[in-house]
Amino acid sequence: MPLTPGLLYLAASVACSVTVAVMLKLARRWQIDVRQAIAMNYAVAALLCWVVLRPDPARLLAPQTPWLVLAALGVLLPSVFLAMAAALRHAGIVRSDAAQRLSLFIPLLAAFALFGEPVTGRKLAAIALAFTALFCLLRQPPRIRLSDATAAEDRRAMWLWPLVVWAGYGVIDILFKQVARTGTAFAGGLLLAFLTAGTLMLAYLLWRRVRWQARHLAAGVALGLANFGNILTYVRAHQSLPEHPALVFASMNMGVITLGTLVGALAFREPLTRVNVLGIALALSAILLMTPW
Repeated sequence: MPLTPGLLYLAASVACSVTVAVMLKLARRWQIDVRQAIAMNYAVAALLCWVVLRPDPARLLAPQTPWLVLAALGVLLPSVFLAMAAALRHAGIVRSDAAQRLSLFIPLLAAFALFGEPVTGRKLAAIALAFTALFCLLRQPPRIRLSDATAAEDRRAMWLWPLVVWAGYGVIDILFKQVARTGTAFAGGLLLAFLTAGTLMLAYLLWRRVRWQARHLAAGVALGLANFGNILTYVRAHQSLPEHPALVFASMNMGVITLGTLVGALAFREPLTRVNVLGIALALSAILLMTPW
């Protein structure tokens, strides 16, 4: 397929997604308070959502607006963002990005269990591959002495936080699908989710009486630009390639895993065992198998 605007949007979305991970990975090195950065990120994302996507104000307060679901998103979005920062710090970009992308199989399980979607052998095989991939990605080499309490805690964090990311993003995906089921427009639902998340994060920081600093907020502006850029370019890719939704879906998820692996291994020298590499291969295979070509 020749290079088209749709593919350029897709490449930009992959780059923005990995950029978010890199920023969170570097936050500790640059001594950035990720809580302040994440709060500012939602303010920037909400502003850009309003300016670029132009949600209809009349539909934002419609009777069918699912406020309970949006409240849950408001709590989960910043919480999972913080979990992603912890996963990147302890487990690295490769495992964290792969865990985030494998979270797409949680809504698939929910579709079977909650929404009555028919079970097929292909989907079951994809789910089995995804869980095997997750196990391989979280597998750590036995090079740290378990008698050392600090080392044992570090090893626990290396599998626990990616697992939280996997579960958290999966539940967020389910909640966004519930918002769509109520008839709430995408732009309006996204704006309300950003505003709720930002408001709750701000309330938490005020309660904690944090010392606001310009450099933490500036990092949040950059994070918000990359975060919203990821969403916007992914939507634009689907709009530019309406006849190829499978291409957009598979390329986005596989692209993030592949680029995240390259950045993590080459730029941050993240160690990968053979089992971890097998997990990456299985994750890519699971996405391909699930994609409705």
